[in-house]
Amino acid sequence: MRIGIVIDSACDLPADFIEREQITILPVTVQIGQAVLADMRNEEATLNFLTGDTAAQAYNADTTPYTVQQVHDLFLSKLVLDYDYVFCITTTRSRSGIHDNAVQASYTILNEYRPARQAAGNNTPFSLRVIDSQNVFSAVGVLAVEAARLRAAGEGAPKIRARLENLALHTQGYMVPPDLHYLRNRIKKRGDKSVSFLSATLGTALDIKPILHCNRGETGPVGKIKGFEPAAEKLFDYAGKRVRAGLMTPTMGLSFGGELEGMRALPGYQRLIDTCAEHNVEVFESVMGLSGMVNVGKGALVIGFAAENAPFA
Repeated sequence: MRIGIVIDSACDLPADFIEREQITILPVTVQIGQAVLADMRNEEATLNFLTGDTAAQAYNADTTPYTVQQVHDLFLSKLVLDYDYVFCITTTRSRSGIHDNAVQASYTILNEYRPARQAAGNNTPFSLRVIDSQNVFSAVGVLAVEAARLRAAGEGAPKIRARLENLALHTQGYMVPPDLHYLRNRIKKRGDKSVSFLSATLGTALDIKPILHCNRGETGPVGKIKGFEPAAEKLFDYAGKRVRAGLMTPTMGLSFGGELEGMRALPGYQRLIDTCAEHNVEVFESVMGLSGMVNVGKGALVIGFAAENAPFA
């Protein structure tokens, strides 16, 4: 059975991994003023786009996920021909409309795929499953990496599906945003009230940086540290502690809202990398996707892994 993997562009994974595993991307289109770019996880294009006046207006960006029709057309023109079963892994539905769009499209895809496959000389059934990662950014990538590993090991679609759906419940995403005012303005634009004006003002005045946690689609603060670098170090050290305690998959996802050298220069980064190497955990580093960067701000740090939920300490 030919198994395909689809992600949306807010799933943070390295470009070489996406290319090697032939993962298909559902892009999110970002518009800032008159500037428009479809986020196809091109790191250079992302960093070039968020410069000058465009970067200064990023808080007011409009993001548009692939529509139901666009998902439908992509599957019927390509994916139903290339694969027999496709896993579409999306950013949590609580933060993005791409999950619901993909689910709606799946109904018509499964009703209409036969003529396209028959025209290509294939009369076997086609199936797809939309998986809500219940997480964001590099934490979504944890599921995609596991899907690729299981596929490479020759596992069948039912076992991969069960594994991914269970893993989604235990995937942990953590983020340190660099600018609470920016984050507040973005989530207010999206109708989210998880960061209040008071906390944003207080945090900026005192240089307090929250450490935000996402699991099962719910996001909230688990810590507050004075200064971005100390907050990043705290998060790196916590992730290292979780690695030593044992993860559910040998995967650590890191994403950063800028050049990766900026992340690698942060205190605590190398300790985490060394800990992962000691415990045979593979690290996947990537520049945050464009849609993610405009939503949480340039310079944000995100860590994702799969493990039982545990207090942040």
